[in-house]
Amino acid sequence: MQLGATSITIVTAIAVIGLAALVVAAVLRRQVLAAGEGTASMQEIARAVQEGASAFLSRQFRTLAVFAAVVCALLFLLPGDSGIKIGRSVFFLVGAGFSAAIGFLGMWLATRANLRVAAAASGPDGRAEGARIAFRTGGVVGMAVVGLGLVGASLVVLLYRGEAPAVLEGFGFGAALLAMFMRVGGGIFTKAADVGADLVGKVEQGIPEDDPRNPATIADNVGDNVGDCAGMAADLFESYAVMLVAALILGRAAFGEEGMVFPLIVTAVGALVAALGVAITRVRGAESGLAAINRGFYVSALVGVLLASAAAYVYLPATFAELPGGTTGLEGHAGDPRLVASLAVLIGVVLAGVILWVTGYFTGTTSKPTLHVARTTLTGPATVVLSGIGVGFESAVYTTGIIAAAICGVFLLAGGSVPLALFLIALAGCGLLTTVGVIVAMDTFGPVSDNAQGIAEMSGDVTPEGAQILTDLDAVGNTTKAVTKGIAIATAVLAATALFGSYADAVRTALDEISGGLGGDLVEAMMSYDIINPITLVGVILGGATVFLFSGLAIDAVTRAAGAIVFEVRRQFRDNPGIMTGEVRPEYARVVDMCTRDSLRELATPGLLAAFAPIAVGFGLGVGPLAGFLAGTIATGVLMAVFLSNSGGTWDNAKKIIEDGSYGGKGSPAHAAAVIGDTVGDPFKDTAGPAINPLIKVMNLVSVLIAPAIVAVSVGEDANHTLRLTIALVATAIAFGAVIASRLRAAKVDREGRLEHEAQLVG
Repeated sequence: MQLGATSITIVTAIAVIGLAALVVAAVLRRQVLAAGEGTASMQEIARAVQEGASAFLSRQFRTLAVFAAVVCALLFLLPGDSGIKIGRSVFFLVGAGFSAAIGFLGMWLATRANLRVAAAASGPDGRAEGARIAFRTGGVVGMAVVGLGLVGASLVVLLYRGEAPAVLEGFGFGAALLAMFMRVGGGIFTKAADVGADLVGKVEQGIPEDDPRNPATIADNVGDNVGDCAGMAADLFESYAVMLVAALILGRAAFGEEGMVFPLIVTAVGALVAALGVAITRVRGAESGLAAINRGFYVSALVGVLLASAAAYVYLPATFAELPGGTTGLEGHAGDPRLVASLAVLIGVVLAGVILWVTGYFTGTTSKPTLHVARTTLTGPATVVLSGIGVGFESAVYTTGIIAAAICGVFLLAGGSVPLALFLIALAGCGLLTTVGVIVAMDTFGPVSDNAQGIAEMSGDVTPEGAQILTDLDAVGNTTKAVTKGIAIATAVLAATALFGSYADAVRTALDEISGGLGGDLVEAMMSYDIINPITLVGVILGGATVFLFSGLAIDAVTRAAGAIVFEVRRQFRDNPGIMTGEVRPEYARVVDMCTRDSLRELATPGLLAAFAPIAVGFGLGVGPLAGFLAGTIATGVLMAVFLSNSGGTWDNAKKIIEDGSYGGKGSPAHAAAVIGDTVGDPFKDTAGPAINPLIKVMNLVSVLIAPAIVAVSVGEDANHTLRLTIALVATAIAFGAVIASRLRAAKVDREGRLEHEAQLVG
């Protein structure tokens, strides 16, 4: 399919908008860096955080570069036209590079904005100025996400025209794979440091969270940046890229040429919306920072819907019969494509707004669920953990139900046409992502304000009024982080559902090219999508089980890494009594290095599981069971991700309520119970939960990429079942070999920990 001159002009204009977004990011970056840097003590602490974060990401990128090179080479082994394979492999590296660049930018700027927010808090307009700096820091990353996403996707369309969706699969896969690794690696680092710092510092030694005497406090602040800033920025960028992949594949099938171009137009609207959202988000007087952020989000979301609807009425025809090259059957659809597309975008934006509200309700410091969890601290840590788990389970049902309702609404909008419904789901995702620039800004606000409070507490150079402002901003940041995780989960589900349709399209296309029939009842069952088929149901079960295994591996990795930090912090306090009196400086760098080493060592297992589990199921059981596998992954993944994220967010803000003076305040038994709940929630909300988003999309993209190869070796005259089963066995061995290696590491760490504990008792 060739693109017309008008479409080429529009795509070129979209690429220019992407470049303009990058220019806006550069302007915002200059504004952030122009703010005052505070005292020499603040700058020294911030420098230590900067060095630690840069060292971690540099080592992580060197590790991932080797993995990316191997995957790039493997993409050449997939069947297809050589030109497409080259383009797909090249843009796999481009997608991975963009994802890494977004993550590094988020980390780099956040580690320089944190002390500027801390310094601004003691100024004459501390609340407004601190919030402005923190939000605009996120605005830089948000505009970069939009800009690089538009430039990358537009470049592929301009170079490959009608074949762009196949090449974009590589672009989205590169972004998703790297984002998943950054999510897992950064999450393990940040929560190992956080849990270790809290358990020894707060619970055992009774010192504040960011006390400079705690050897893990610098590592904790480093972790906020490599986990929340770098990890979430990369996560949302890959959501942006993957959603465009699905939208263009399904758009070409449903709407023809217009279907390939219109999703790009909708996401280009997002660049304008992001700039507007960042510009209008200002704290007025003594109002809450959360109120200002919510206002900016809702106004920009409304403008996004209006602009996307205007674009639909200008670009799309008035009837389905006027759409060239669409899916057979849509020509007789009675609806108006302009109205249908506009409503799909509206559903996506409304979904984002509703999830923002629901997540804020379940995790906010003034909401009933969080207040209930805070009250349970009076009866000890067990009831805190139980109440937080209950809130997480309940919130997962409501959030998942809302996402399901949005998908049903889109299906009804399509009038029962499955190809159209899948494309409209992708458009709803693009509509949700019109707000991605503001969403990234909201997320980055959290770790920047958290770091600012840490720098203020460690330096002691902030006024009491400024310290309270930073505490308030930190609480707002906890809520915005939880909210953006909820929206990221919704984006992942919409993208995965749309990719599900892309997978079906890839299988159908591959089967059309097969000659000689399917080859018997067994092979026919392997090709069946019927859920009542036992082998397809096996795929569903395995998909759900993979999410549980992935989550367990991530949490267990944090447990091992945090255990090592606990022993190290205890050792430093024991061997250097001068640390507690302030006479001896703790060995901050040693803890940072341990977190870096342990997180990178644990990185491979979840990544290999995500990449090779679909290969094992697809080649071993067939494309039908692989479809079931993806369905099980999506259904279980959304429930698990929301449960983990909201439980952790609730525990975190319940702790904030206690630290603000409720139920005895800091140092009370209630506070100790709240800290235990928070440490349980840390790997929930910042490691396993967020990593499920890219996991779902990685496994969907792997499935889309390998579907033609599965069909080629499974059916027809050229079927090769020996090769098929060999590939399945090798993939299974790699996936479970990584899990077994993780178990062996766990046993070794347990032995070392037991010996360390015995040595401490002797000492």
